Amino acid sequence: MSVNREAALREISEILMPDGKTLEQADIVRAFSIDGATIRFVLEVPDADAARALSAVEAEAKRRLQALPGVEKVQIVMTAPAARQTRPPQGQPQGQPVRSSGEGGPPSLQIGRHPTAQAGPQPIPGVKNIIAIGSGKGGVGKSTVTSNLAVALAKAGRKVGLLDADIYGPSQPRMMGLSGRPASPDGQRIEPLHAHGVTVMSIGLMLKEGEAVVWRGPMLMGAMQQLLQQVNWGELDVLLIDLPPGTGDVQLSLCQKAQVTGAIIVSTPQDVALLDARRAIDMFNKLKAPVLGLIENMSTYTCPNCGHEAHLFGHGGVAAEAQQLGLPFLGELPLQLEVRLAGDSGKPAALGEGAVADAYARLADRLIKGGIA
Repeated sequence: MSVNREAALREISEILMPDGKTLEQADIVRAFSIDGATIRFVLEVPDADAARALSAVEAEAKRRLQALPGVEKVQIVMTAPAARQTRPPQGQPQGQPVRSSGEGGPPSLQIGRHPTAQAGPQPIPGVKNIIAIGSGKGGVGKSTVTSNLAVALAKAGRKVGLLDADIYGPSQPRMMGLSGRPASPDGQRIEPLHAHGVTVMSIGLMLKEGEAVVWRGPMLMGAMQQLLQQVNWGELDVLLIDLPPGTGDVQLSLCQKAQVTGAIIVSTPQDVALLDARRAIDMFNKLKAPVLGLIENMSTYTCPNCGHEAHLFGHGGVAAEAQQLGLPFLGELPLQLEVRLAGDSGKPAALGEGAVADAYARLADRLIKGGIA
């Protein structure tokens, strides 16, 4: 059962704080996200004493959310400055450092600061088109689609960039076979990495393997702004942005900070995924970002032994949804073991030959002919 974000927020909104305010009135809930059966959010408090005073509030919020149907896990993080620590001075925010040379050098640029003022969405110098790849829920293969589409577009002769904006769960470094750390020679601009003809940037390239990002909403939005505007993307025909699941701070920040050409929605055919895909479409409509079309992922599984076709998640649901909403249906992508193996090995399946590579080549060709890649 899919967990409704608005219903979950309502469930904790009336919890009383020590000062008599409700949690909603206190306005301290940040980065609220739902990933499958897991709910995550941050409680932003002024200091460590306030964090300790809210332990009962934290416990009650966890109790209420875990009682909701479909919720298996609740992760709540308290954020507060360390004792006797003031807000970092301008230009020295707390976040993930980009090092100028090697692991031992001093940090020259911080990722994860609060966003800076900006007069509306801005173009990224040298980038012709910005395409957001989104989904309403996790687990539909959005990141796999993004990496393979990037490779397919590069094979078709396009200059392609890939920004992994899934801050909490960056997977593009593994899928694209990258492990180096981006450099920032001047402490102001970030040099991205390159793989399979694609220019790549991800917060995962700045983290140790398994290290978690625990940031409040403003830090997420600031990181998104920096990854868009402070990376030397160069001349690109298209920049694909792999968004996190849901409808949260990163999506909002992207559409507020960058001139997005449009969004592509990835979904599997079953009803529970389509419910969340509709929410993602509604979000992009509200943010004035055109929805360029829908992709049905994991559409058909073909047995490698007998050739029998099976539809493990149903079939045709995304095409029917696109028709109902009056949106382009961009195509079906098969469910194959080789896709998972290729992603784990850092060599996307679109690099090779066969049914999967052909499907991505057709998708890339459609975007190119449509003038959006």
